[in-house]
Amino acid sequence: MNTKSKYNTKQRAELMAYLMSMSGEHVTVNDVCRHFEEKGRSIGVTTVYRQLDKMVEEGLVNKYNLDSSSSACYEFIDTEHHMDGNHSCYHCKCEKCGKLIHLHCGEIEELIKHIEMDHDFMINPKRTVFYGICKECK
Repeated sequence: MNTKSKYNTKQRAELMAYLMSMSGEHVTVNDVCRHFEEKGRSIGVTTVYRQLDKMVEEGLVNKYNLDSSSSACYEFIDTEHHMDGNHSCYHCKCEKCGKLIHLHCGEIEELIKHIEMDHDFMINPKRTVFYGICKECK
């Protein structure tokens, strides 16, 4: 039993290292499994889901469910650049190819403030997605 605990800790550390290396990017469970497979390491899909869910609970990773037709994606929370823990991340999703683009933009933050102040409505930045067509698909 102690061996299993160490094994899970090692897998968790490797998963965290991968997520940190992908800082600023969204990854799916399939991306994670593919990464480990390419490295010659076996990691079960269930283990990946379980570890990611724990990391979400611990505030280390954000989980995004952008729509009902897409897989959930995860993003490492870079606390070095977001010390207040109030990490806002808006998204643009291409309706043709499904590409997901991070949108960190001061103008969007101003719009969000306007909506809150003038329309008494608070936007959830973790669930805000702008749909349209990406540069490559135009």
